[in-house]
Amino acid sequence: MSTIPISKEGFAKVKRELDALKRERPAVIKAIKEAREEGDLKENGGYHAARERQGMMEAKINYIESRIPHFNIIDLATLGGPKIIFGATVELEDIDSGDSKIYTIMGPDESDFKKGIISIESPVGQALLGKEEGDEVVVTTPRGQIEYGILSVKFKGPIS
Repeated sequence: MSTIPISKEGFAKVKRELDALKRERPAVIKAIKEAREEGDLKENGGYHAARERQGMMEAKINYIESRIPHFNIIDLATLGGPKIIFGATVELEDIDSGDSKIYTIMGPDESDFKKGIISIESPVGQALLGKEEGDEVVVTTPRGQIEYGILSVKFKGPIS
């Protein structure tokens, strides 16, 4: 696995999530123990729910811990320039429809499409990397090819 870009703020958020999951472990273990003491495990819904919760929690802990060594932590306040890179906020115009969109390019662990934060690894993110204001790009998406004009490239600093 290569490095995974993440902002300082994003890394802090991931660490908080990991810490919260680890703090939750004893309560889940206690819930399993208490449910086990109730008797027949075949029909014990509380036991099965607690075991499922434990499995999902442990999977999430393992996933986060496996990614942390690969994070390349980036201070968004140090970024700038005319080219689209990690941390850039880009205004695009769909050449065919004239619709405009604003995206901030971040790592996969920080992407949130509803907030306009897309992954650097997404088709749009990949197509935009290295481009500048005034360039045009063609992005292959599940619904076909879309041609965008790049209206602006800005660096706003940390994303909240």
